[in-house]
Amino acid sequence: MIKLLFEVSDVAGTDLVCRILAEFLPDSAVVSLEGTLGVGKTRLVQGVARYLGVEEGVVTSPTFVLLHEYEGTRSIYHFDVYRLANETEFRQLDPDDYFERSGITFIEWGNKFPEILPKDRLEIRMEITGDSSRLLQITSSGDKFYKTIEALSQLKPNSDKS
Repeated sequence: MIKLLFEVSDVAGTDLVCRILAEFLPDSAVVSLEGTLGVGKTRLVQGVARYLGVEEGVVTSPTFVLLHEYEGTRSIYHFDVYRLANETEFRQLDPDDYFERSGITFIEWGNKFPEILPKDRLEIRMEITGDSSRLLQITSSGDKFYKTIEALSQLKPNSDKS
């Protein structure tokens, strides 16, 4: 398991993280996005989508519809499980089908149902530290995200390999 911890001080810093994710996330990547309301989970997906050629303004929060699909140079599947009451409701969305597709799957509030998510996933925990600054804790397990973590670590975060 590898953990990176770093702060992005502004929108440009978050945008750099989005560019790296767009470039280095592997096929069939599952990314769990965690943090309070308004921390920027959807904003992160918007940034990645923009770098993958999804038209500006198309990506919105799937809070009320639960799932959005976007087509760019790679497919993006964007879940929001905040409103789901239990695992059964999440399973009714057939997430395993999306996890196996070649695109990137983002799950806002994925920490609500970690047992449903693949063991090999990237977790991004976000915390508000200022008006536009965020503390990011990025955790991966296995080798699938090696190149992603290596690229993100160039941003000079603190890392903990365990």
